[in-house]
Amino acid sequence: MATESARSVRRLLLLAVAMFGFAFALVPLYDVFCDVTGINGKTDNEAAASSAGIDQDRLVTIEFIAYINPGMRWTFEPQVNQMQVHPGETHTINYLATNNARYDTIGQAVPSVSPGIAAQYLNKIECFCFNRQPLPRGEDASLPLIFYVDPELPDDINHLTLAYTLFDVTASAKE
Repeated sequence: MATESARSVRRLLLLAVAMFGFAFALVPLYDVFCDVTGINGKTDNEAAASSAGIDQDRLVTIEFIAYINPGMRWTFEPQVNQMQVHPGETHTINYLATNNARYDTIGQAVPSVSPGIAAQYLNKIECFCFNRQPLPRGEDASLPLIFYVDPELPDDINHLTLAYTLFDVTASAKE
């Protein structure tokens, strides 16, 4: 009886270690899957070059959304909620941030585009999401985004949503 219990415990421990290893391996597999398929709206974290041409015959609506990770004491919102653009045309908008915490904090924005396949066609020339954003307590900041929609955007996509989620990275920035 004791040997059966010990064997069961070993099997359960082995199963727990295997599940942890599988979960750990999913993160890089997920990144590769998103890179290959363009699913989940992951955008590049590198600046794009300016567009080569503008498609004056087409308009695409872009919606801008801002989220704050729970526990972060900032306000964060786009200066405009929506705009219509011609693919290839460069635009600048700002996100406004205020640190409402009683201490200096550092934020990092993570972008997401919907529909996911459109992420590869939204090119950011300059983006506050490329760098961490230190903000002293009680201070405001205007965070610029310079972007264009690639004229190669499929014709059936006429509406994009660009969402940023802001995370507090103060603790990891000090390491």
